[in-house]
Amino acid sequence: MKILITGSYGQLGSELRQILQQYADIQAFFTDVDTLDICNCDEVVRFFAENQPDFVINCAAYTAVDKAESEEDIAYKINATAVKNLAETALKYNLFLIHISTDYVFDGNHTQPYRTEDCPHPISAYGRTKLAGERYILDLDIRAAIIRTSWLYSSYGNNFVKTMLRLGGERNEISVVSDQFGAPTYAADLAYACLKIIAQSKKITQPEIFHYANTGVISWADFAAKIMESANLNCTVKYIKTSDYPTAAVRPKYSVFDLSKIKNMFNLDIPDWEISLKRCLCSFSLEKTDFCLSKLS
Repeated sequence: MKILITGSYGQLGSELRQILQQYADIQAFFTDVDTLDICNCDEVVRFFAENQPDFVINCAAYTAVDKAESEEDIAYKINATAVKNLAETALKYNLFLIHISTDYVFDGNHTQPYRTEDCPHPISAYGRTKLAGERYILDLDIRAAIIRTSWLYSSYGNNFVKTMLRLGGERNEISVVSDQFGAPTYAADLAYACLKIIAQSKKITQPEIFHYANTGVISWADFAAKIMESANLNCTVKYIKTSDYPTAAVRPKYSVFDLSKIKNMFNLDIPDWEISLKRCLCSFSLEKTDFCLSKLS
């Protein structure tokens, strides 16, 4: 089995690299812009022809949410045009494609978990470009899984958990918004889900949308407070409103997912966010984080 992973230096790509080291029967191609420019269609076709992957997991994305408000054309190129290139080439070579999308395709005005069939309504440039990428896949007669996820974090890359650990070690108090609700996603859990979908890919005969996050519902402030507690950091979290912390891009105030489709189709056991947070924190070394691992037992 051959799997191409794009955006392999990011959080999800790094987790997939770690996991796939355990599988001698899987040949993985870990690429990023320096080894495969997916915005260049000719380069994508040439790579597929030369390496003949069986599956593609597209982890590449423009994720600078606020910066995308002034760079929507660049975000569109990576989040939409590049996805079109991958999808059309996957169709040409009859490959199975997994594409990672986002909760930002929704406006956050729901009060019940978003289902995969709910109508998207992005309220940011980032959300619009990610939705455009989804639609390029949905317009093709291709075997593909679009996985929307939320609040992604891991021990790799830049993310909320690592920022809180850093700030918690530097300050006695931080302010975090408490009126935006969702569910964190540990990238390692999402990586395993992607591989389980690949193992059962024959169940998918057309483009399908799935939602994946860890179970539970929290606010960003609640998440930050739990990180401080779990890491034994003496830093108080001050709960503030979104209006007290203006940003260039508008965030969904509610982006909780209905996970029933992905759980039922692939028999997934999705961990609770608190359990996954502890597992992630345990993956850090003491030298990197300076917190007491005994607190996590």
